[in-house]
Amino acid sequence: VVDADGRSVPFQDLYGERKAIVLFVRNFLCYTCKEYVEDLAKVPKAFLQEANVRLIVIGQSSYHHIKPFCSLTGYTHEMYVDPQREIYKMLGMKRGEGSNVSVRSPHVKSNTLLGSIRSMWRAMTGPAFDFQGDPAQQGGALILGPGNEVHFFHLDKNRLDHVPINTVLQLAGVKTVNFTNKPQIIDI
Repeated sequence: VVDADGRSVPFQDLYGERKAIVLFVRNFLCYTCKEYVEDLAKVPKAFLQEANVRLIVIGQSSYHHIKPFCSLTGYTHEMYVDPQREIYKMLGMKRGEGSNVSVRSPHVKSNTLLGSIRSMWRAMTGPAFDFQGDPAQQGGALILGPGNEVHFFHLDKNRLDHVPINTVLQLAGVKTVNFTNKPQIIDI
């Protein structure tokens, strides 16, 4: 994988020393990925540090798109790209939409039409008019490490099939996050 400064990092280094939640996104122009990563940005670093877990997003574009995408989404955790989609292919991540489109990510707020229009607008008004990766590529979620241990593996069937963030946080031993704007009732 490649970091935001163009440095290559062996994929195994991301989870070799400690557990890591590794989330593969479709592409940086995808509105469902943008909204998912906006919610990932709400995961406090303190929660991850307390559980000794890394939170990593991997996209499939050029590394030049990492910093603008982080700025757009407010994401401050680790992000890398797999520009040739080698790891996507190695892990068997699908291309194209699966037949079960009834699956709906709780992190996607836009409807398909409005989200698609926003994605196209970002593509047309961005500094580099490109699709920032294969638009048919699907993503997935893994919890790996330390070492070669695989704790969880999910391949997205379509653009709305993201694993709920609190599910992966819980499976990795990290405190969950309230993603709604509703006040929480705390019993004292």
